[in-house]
Amino acid sequence: MNGVIILDKPTGFTSFDAVAVVRGLSREKKIGHTGTLDPLATGVLPLLLGRAAKAAELLPDTDKAYRAAFRLGERRDTGDVTGQVVETDKAPVPQGQLEGALPAFRGQILQVPPMYSAVSVGGKRLYQLARQGVEVERPARPVTVNTLELLSYDPASREGELQVSCSKGTYVRVLIEDLAKAAGTVGTMTALRRTAACGFTQEQAITLESLRDLAARGELSTVARPVDSLFAACPSVAVSPAQAARFSNGGSLDLQRLRLPSPPSEDGALFRVYGPGGQFLGVARIDLPNRQLRFAKLLA
Repeated sequence: MNGVIILDKPTGFTSFDAVAVVRGLSREKKIGHTGTLDPLATGVLPLLLGRAAKAAELLPDTDKAYRAAFRLGERRDTGDVTGQVVETDKAPVPQGQLEGALPAFRGQILQVPPMYSAVSVGGKRLYQLARQGVEVERPARPVTVNTLELLSYDPASREGELQVSCSKGTYVRVLIEDLAKAAGTVGTMTALRRTAACGFTQEQAITLESLRDLAARGELSTVARPVDSLFAACPSVAVSPAQAARFSNGGSLDLQRLRLPSPPSEDGALFRVYGPGGQFLGVARIDLPNRQLRFAKLLA
């Protein structure tokens, strides 16, 4: 099977667990995903089946969107409620105080990856070191938070929910911890739902239960989106039979001989390439200095 299945990942499943289940349902050996979700998290997890799995390394950087529940007054070693409480604070936090801390975390910010994460340091995953009780220095990394809004907050329970839209590599649980610190307290994430990723939304996602039902009826392929849907945000170009043959053999195409939707202005930008009859062939990159469309990946 070739295509993209937008899974609504249930809580308690790792991304690897989800891949394993869909591999069994689809009988497709080559399956990947577009971004890890922690077991606590639910929501949009695009799964790449067959030829689509080859596209993972080329996917455009798009914002991911989340709804994140939090609790102020406690901090846990994992940054969420799956961990052990390591610090508490009973001081009240008025809503205005919390809202006043939000603007500092919008735009490009620096964020230190949590110890309980898959980031590698010295050849070891941080979570492996954390489980051994080892904490190491982690350099702060730039991330971008485009949307950060307080959806709800109860000062009595000090619980609330945030809406977040952010770049790849942003840790929402760290964002909550840093936000709580800026508001004069400590905090932890209590739930996380990814509502959008790779241009797909939760309205397009399908539960594991539904996938099992479809597989039992032999209809799983009906919900697999085409491979080119992964690159829907990229412009497209149609090529002639001769150009399609050249591209399929890894060759570059002369920009002057292509009918592009508009003159390219960004070097390295990705284009979807379609052959005769509208067949999706793969993706290519603009090479402005040499006036070429360079082969990137064959996905047909």
